[in-house]
Amino acid sequence: MSPDIVGAALPLFVGLPLIVAGILVMTGHRLRLHAVISISTMLIMLLGAFGLVYHFSSTDGGAIAHQVGNWPVGVAIPFVADMFTALMLSVTLLLTVVSMWFAHASRAANSQYFAPLVLLLSTGVNGALLTADLFNLFVFLEVMLLPSYGLYVLSANRKLPVRRIHGARLYVTLNLFTSTLYMVGVGFLYGTAGSVNIAILAEQAQHDSAVAIAGAVTIFALAIKASVVPVHGWLARAYPGTSPAITALFSGLHTKVAIYAIYRIYAVVYGGDTRFLWIGVVLFSLTMLIGVFGAVGEKTTRTILAFHMVSQIGYILLGVALFTELGLTAGIFYLLHHMIVKASLFMSTGAVEVRYGSGVIGALGGISRTEPVIGVAFMIAALSLAGIPPFSGFVAKFMLIVGAVEAGEIAAVVVMLFVSLITLLSMLKIWTGMFWEKGSGSQATKSGTVITSQTRDPYAQEVSYTPELATEATRAQVSTLSGTQTIIETDESTVPARRINFALAAPAVTLAIITVVLGIGGQFLLSLSGIAAEGLYDTTEYVQAVMNP
Repeated sequence: MSPDIVGAALPLFVGLPLIVAGILVMTGHRLRLHAVISISTMLIMLLGAFGLVYHFSSTDGGAIAHQVGNWPVGVAIPFVADMFTALMLSVTLLLTVVSMWFAHASRAANSQYFAPLVLLLSTGVNGALLTADLFNLFVFLEVMLLPSYGLYVLSANRKLPVRRIHGARLYVTLNLFTSTLYMVGVGFLYGTAGSVNIAILAEQAQHDSAVAIAGAVTIFALAIKASVVPVHGWLARAYPGTSPAITALFSGLHTKVAIYAIYRIYAVVYGGDTRFLWIGVVLFSLTMLIGVFGAVGEKTTRTILAFHMVSQIGYILLGVALFTELGLTAGIFYLLHHMIVKASLFMSTGAVEVRYGSGVIGALGGISRTEPVIGVAFMIAALSLAGIPPFSGFVAKFMLIVGAVEAGEIAAVVVMLFVSLITLLSMLKIWTGMFWEKGSGSQATKSGTVITSQTRDPYAQEVSYTPELATEATRAQVSTLSGTQTIIETDESTVPARRINFALAAPAVTLAIITVVLGIGGQFLLSLSGIAAEGLYDTTEYVQAVMNP
């Protein structure tokens, strides 16, 4: 297909979900129709993203750009795509489809505004990945965040109002602050360089200290959004406040778009300037360490996994801190792998939380006996996160370690190996506390079930029982008030042994299968990541595409 035709189609990744979202708002409370149309729209865009990947693989890289309205460069809204963009579009759209599936299966999508908000979120994500203008990046980030606030509140756990209010307040405040800080940096860039088009700013940070400082402000704001140490604490406190479906969706989109932007800005505006790389190596190594240590003392699955998100973000960003072709290849591969694996983990533990009412370690137990499929899905994703072969996490970590050795960053290698061990231990903690050992916080009588809270976490779900003791009446009437004991009269009929149905388990299983495929057949994604890394290491074609669309 002609590059001109492909370039002209790029704005459809923004326009199509925006138009469909508006149409769905006007259709009212027709949830089945919303689900069919919204998921179909996402699948169409996913096919388009796969088409971009095929195009760039067949041309061995390059870039395609389109100036909306054919206005001059620097005035028009520039959309540009290369292999890195195409890969990110593919994975983010895939995760959005799977997350919507999980949301409908878990009944987190029971609102007429759910599908339109997800489509608006996808509009912002796609625009942020495609734009080559730093001001337009701000606009698309806001387009991405505004529906996220709505999704957070619509899907929040209403039985835990303290967590919901606390998490929503923190999430909104943090993002408003970072957006303001980002705009300060953009204004500083425009005042010093006269443009915020990154192609016009290409490599100016290497020669102009004012541009370098202004660019650093924008990168710092993006680092907050990405949850990099020392501005990382918000993520583990905000993400668990909403439903498991929205936590999984956000884990694959929000921080990852910020990471993508950091890669892109440092590659183009700074030209991979080696003078500042040591700062990244130090910060991202600390992010690995502090994130994994933060997970050690947590008692709920989602807070443990959220802290591990912080830790793994350190691994991903280490690729740009190395800034060699091998380091960038490993970082990109790690980014794509992590998006899939982390979403799978949130969905497998989320399926348990939805059906059994708790995510507190030790409150449940023996889940793998009654839910073997979801147990296997969790174990596969957990081992992949820890970097155990033959899963995709092993390929990602091995390549990143090789890249760090090649760059002479031996201290970073030691940190990666140590953090991998602690990650494995944390995953085993969830496995033994939720999937293997029997829960210790429940008792049963012939006349009813006694459910007692043992956790000290004021925001945690305080339901505590094992699958063997659960009944239909218990599931329907369980209390989640902190520090209470609820006695529920039940009949003698027990729930069938398997309570997580196919629709709820399938999203986590699907993503777990993908991580196996990417581990065994990792060379395919590595080759695509290598093409993407070449485009970052040498941005000449990217800049030329923007300047001469």
